[in-house]
Amino acid sequence: MTSPFFVKVANYHTSPDYGLSPEKRSVPGLLNLGIINLDKPANPTSHEVTAWVKHILGIKKAGHGGTLDPAVTGCLPIALGRATRSLQVLLPAGKEYICIMKLHEPRTQQEVEEILGIFRGKIYQTPPIRSNVKRQLRVRKIYSLELIEHQESQYSLLRIKCEAGTYIRKLCHDIGLILGTGAHMHELRRTHTGPFNENMSRTLQDLTDAWHYYNENGDETLIREIIQPIEAICVHLPKIFIRDSAVDAICHGAQLTLPGIIQFTRNIDKNSLLAILTMKGELVAFGRSILTSKKIADLKNGICAKPIAVFMKKETYPSSWKKV
Repeated sequence: MTSPFFVKVANYHTSPDYGLSPEKRSVPGLLNLGIINLDKPANPTSHEVTAWVKHILGIKKAGHGGTLDPAVTGCLPIALGRATRSLQVLLPAGKEYICIMKLHEPRTQQEVEEILGIFRGKIYQTPPIRSNVKRQLRVRKIYSLELIEHQESQYSLLRIKCEAGTYIRKLCHDIGLILGTGAHMHELRRTHTGPFNENMSRTLQDLTDAWHYYNENGDETLIREIIQPIEAICVHLPKIFIRDSAVDAICHGAQLTLPGIIQFTRNIDKNSLLAILTMKGELVAFGRSILTSKKIADLKNGICAKPIAVFMKKETYPSSWKKV
């Protein structure tokens, strides 16, 4: 089986004297660099749910990734503390939804299936009037549009995998227009966003119980199952792992040069958004690649990535560079 990594330096050992692998991060550390895959309930807004999370945990800063309308349920990643800046990674990430669409007149399953084919691939959408974005025509991609079940009573159960920014309410409306029946979105649940899916999501009640159990009994087991390290948001990104000696320079905003790299994934393209990590697996920064994986492997010197958002605090690792 082919390794997902290219290796520039073999048998490199990181120092145990500084840094900490993400799974060993303390609970207070998770409150500042953690993320929760929350199962949003129906009715409250995404902003209200985020405010409740801050209240439950007693923290000042949290943010959600990808707004869900009040009636919509499902995956709502909520980042804590400094991790809120990581949500930029989720904004362009693909989404998956389960939708109940109601037709205004009966149609057979075959008729619905035939029309759905029109909406697979690139589509044109104008955001609905009630949206908070500028109403202009734009292109979005439907990766998959599956009819799971259809009832002659006019209800269709759909699974939709789509590009970020796709309006499912508008999609249902447009399907109804082409069918000649009219249609609307009856119910919607987000089942996947970026690396997070509904199978691993937790409710507000789960969070409340886990936090109470941690405070009352000092047992971290449940709260650690709910609050994941920030590194969980990087699962789907290309990655570069760097030397301990290069970490503090990146924390001060320096560009990443080739001698600082230990290993990297094979899926780096030019201008890719990528994660820069320590050899312990800690997220140092998000960066924008200048070189492809092949170039990084072939060259010995030069700049390969520019940091665009730094998460690790300065002086977490010792400085091996001279400040001017």
